[in-house]
Amino acid sequence: MRTVQLNVGFIPLVDAAPLICCHEMGFAAEEGLVLRLQGFPSWSSLRDALCFGQLDAAHMLASVPVASALGLGGTTAELHAIAVTSVNGNVIGVSREIADRMQTHDFAFNNARAAGEALIHAKSEGLRIGVPFPFSMHAELVYYWLSALGLQAPQKVVVRTVPPSQMAEALKAGELDAFCVGEPWGSRSVEAGVAKLLLPCSQIWSFAPEKVLAVRADWLDRNPDTNQRLVRAIWRAARWLSKRDQAALVPEILGQPHYLNLPAEVLEHALTGQFVISKDGELRQTESFVEFFNGSANFPWRSQAEWIGRQLAARTGLDAPESAKAARATFRSDLYRAALAGTAPNLPSASAKVEGAIAAPILAGSVGTPLILARNQFFDGQSFEPIG
Repeated sequence: MRTVQLNVGFIPLVDAAPLICCHEMGFAAEEGLVLRLQGFPSWSSLRDALCFGQLDAAHMLASVPVASALGLGGTTAELHAIAVTSVNGNVIGVSREIADRMQTHDFAFNNARAAGEALIHAKSEGLRIGVPFPFSMHAELVYYWLSALGLQAPQKVVVRTVPPSQMAEALKAGELDAFCVGEPWGSRSVEAGVAKLLLPCSQIWSFAPEKVLAVRADWLDRNPDTNQRLVRAIWRAARWLSKRDQAALVPEILGQPHYLNLPAEVLEHALTGQFVISKDGELRQTESFVEFFNGSANFPWRSQAEWIGRQLAARTGLDAPESAKAARATFRSDLYRAALAGTAPNLPSASAKVEGAIAAPILAGSVGTPLILARNQFFDGQSFEPIG
């Protein structure tokens, strides 16, 4: 097997773990791959490096390939998601001023409706929310959440793009009232004494695709074998991450200076779902805050891409059916299935499903190793039926 070197980009977030561990634990090497991992300061710089050919693959926001297919964001490169690398993993936080205003309302850390209603009551006009990128699950989940609660978004919300590592600084400077960001940057804002964590985004959509492994279409055309090897390596890394006996090792790996450059105990919050939500040391636990493998987390469902495409179309004025069609084509369930045939014990035979319609984990396959699909619900009880 010929050894292939790949330039792969990432943002220093906990959910970069599958890529980092793929390299560090030798899963890439097993497939004859050498991953040259490169950290980037912002999603725009990472996206552009991938689009312009400086990278072969990237840890990418799930919405970016869809946005590119819809002609949004100013890029013309055709991007594809060859695997989902993480589900969930974001947290919503508010400034201390907004937190003080919300004290008169009774809500729990894991209650999206009550928390959202309290936030809207605290500031119903001119609410300023920071997200890491305009076309991201952070933005789409915030828009969905607030709109479902009666605050028309984005029309009545000011959404600002702030790199993850700068959220605390923007909050401290009074530029934001709230944020939606991936860990560890929500917890870092609490440590800095400028924020209180309000809600994990898994309470808005319990199984939302967050990051994908993205590549360019022209790279796929030239490297079909390498693509399959990369998908298999990432799948093995994700499976390794799902094992409980790795809990102590993963934060140490991620915390290294050339990756996240943070103490292991900070990274444990997201990996265990136990959060310090305020400067007073309040603790809250949330189940499945971030998922790398279980529940078929890595499968790139075309219905997930279609949901994103429909959301983007609704807020940008694009044709909904055409946007849905273009979006579906970016999540390559066909390539994922082909790469893992004979490796993964059981894969979904369908490429799309009704999103938001699974109230509890279900057994979806009966041949060989059981195929378990995770709970998949929207907080408002709605469901999304794809047309493709």
